[in-house]
Order: sequence, then C-alpha cells, then structure tokens
Amino acid sequence: MTFKTRDREQFEGQDILNFIKELPNDAACKAYLAKIKWQDGFTCMKCGHTKGCEKVDYRYHCYNCQHVESATANTLFHKVKFGLQKAFCVVFEMSTSSKSISSIQMGKRFSIRQGTAWYFMQKVRKAMKSSQKYPLEKLIHVDEFTVGGKEEGKQGRSYDTKKKKAVIAVELTDGNKVKRVYIRSIKDYSAKSLTPIFEEHISTSAKIVTDKWRGYQPLKEMYDIDQIYSNNGANFKQLHIVIMQVKSWFRAIPTHVSKWHIQAYFDEFCFRINRSQFKTSIFHKTINRMVESKPIYQNQIKQMLSV
Repeated sequence: MTFKTRDREQFEGQDILNFIKELPNDAACKAYLAKIKWQDGFTCMKCGHTKGCEKVDYRYHCYNCQHVESATANTLFHKVKFGLQKAFCVVFEMSTSSKSISSIQMGKRFSIRQGTAWYFMQKVRKAMKSSQKYPLEKLIHVDEFTVGGKEEGKQGRSYDTKKKKAVIAVELTDGNKVKRVYIRSIKDYSAKSLTPIFEEHISTSAKIVTDKWRGYQPLKEMYDIDQIYSNNGANFKQLHIVIMQVKSWFRAIPTHVSKWHIQAYFDEFCFRINRSQFKTSIFHKTINRMVESKPIYQNQIKQMLSV
C-alpha cells in the first residue's frame, strides 16, 4: 500500500480492525509520521534550511547540506527496534484502552522482548506528560491518597512506607462532573511536597476545596482555598471516585511499579482521563506528541525515572 503523505488523514476511533486496515505495515506508519512531521513544511535538522524534496520512502532531502532525514529522526520513534507498525500498535493500546497493560502483556501481544516493550512504553508516557500550559481554573477538589501495599478500605492518610503517596487535583464542571485531573507523586504530606501540583497545574484564580489537613494552610497566601471536613469522603465524592479508578487501574498491572517510575504511570492515567471525551482522536494526539518530542534513549530514561 503506497500513498502520498499529503493524502493521509488522521486516524480516528478505537476499532482495532479499522486501525490495522488503515495502517497495515511499516510503510503506512512511516507515511503517517511524515505527514505530521512536515505538515508545516520542511526544516533541515542539520543546517536549518527550508528547501528540499520528499523522497519516495518518506524521507526529506535537504538542498543545502544534502542531508537526508527520515520521518522518525528527531522524534520518539527514533531507532525503534521492532518496526513502526508494532510501535503504532503499542501506542494504540496505551491511548485507547480503558485499562492499563503491563510491558509483559504488551511484549507477548506483539512479540517484543519485555524490556524493549517497557522502554518504548516509557517513551509513550513521556509524550503523555502534561504540557502545564492549561492549568485547572474553576472549582478544584484536592486530596492525597496512596497506592500499593495492603488496601485498608478506609479514608485518611496512610503512613505505610510500602505505599506510594500522591496528591490529586480534580476540576469539576458546573454540573459537578469531573472535567480534568492531575496527579503528582509526593514523598510526604508536608506543604513543601503539596506545593508543586498547585504551581504546575492550578490557576491562582481557581476556587480550591480540600480537607482540614494543615499542610494546605501555607498555600492560602497564594491560592483561594476553602478547607472543610471530608466526612469520610462524602464531601469529595467525585474526587474519591477518580481515586478508586486510579487504584483499580494500578491493580490491573501485574507487575510492581516502583516509586521511581510511578509518576510516568500517573501521567498516562491523567492523559487518558483528560481526553476521555475525545477518544476518537486520542491515538492521533499521542502520535503527534511523540513526533514533536525529542528522542530519548535508554540511559536517559533510567536517569529521568530515578530523579
């Protein structure tokens, strides 16, 4: 199957049979990447020249320095070891499925080594990380929770060292429905640990409601925070529904998620839930982000996840 990249429209939907039909091989996937990468014109990554020609194998030839650039160069698809179609299938699974999937399962599903699948999935999660350009700005509920360890089935802060702590911010619509969600891993419940999610994801003009925990009090100098009693979660019903979804999502991963990696998984969950109303375009959005992102390598991923 061959076609000009200018003719390739974005894939929409969650039907895997349509997905395979539209992107049946590596060449089709390469054309899809080329369409996104050069949709606003060509700029040579070596010399910055903007004049060139597209070759038949979806590469661009620079007229100035003679550099030939592939559709995957300088993207998160750079040097994919197992073929572009399999890479696209991994992205499709991660972006459109409602449940999490481990690298073990992904490897078996697409005949990829588990370690190779894990590293590529981390690249996808990097693309899913929030740009921090669109802060929550209306009614926001904030609370902390834990994942991992033994589930106690009760509200409140856990100091179990085996559990991973996190703080969650949920923006509600005028109809009191969940609009957007952000989660950040924290090492403790101090004001210092709670501050980053406010700085990264919440507008200073937002109305914020949280419980009586003293860690939020110093933030009142900058943010409009109303502290009320949780009433065992009854006053934060929508927020705790999302927390239950997060915990259920993690339980679907049959492998241990370490504290060094957990933020990437939170980013993936938030990316999915924040685009739940746009499921038809979420695959294309993820591919687009991966094309716009600079390539990262295994040693960089190790360093990034251990910070």
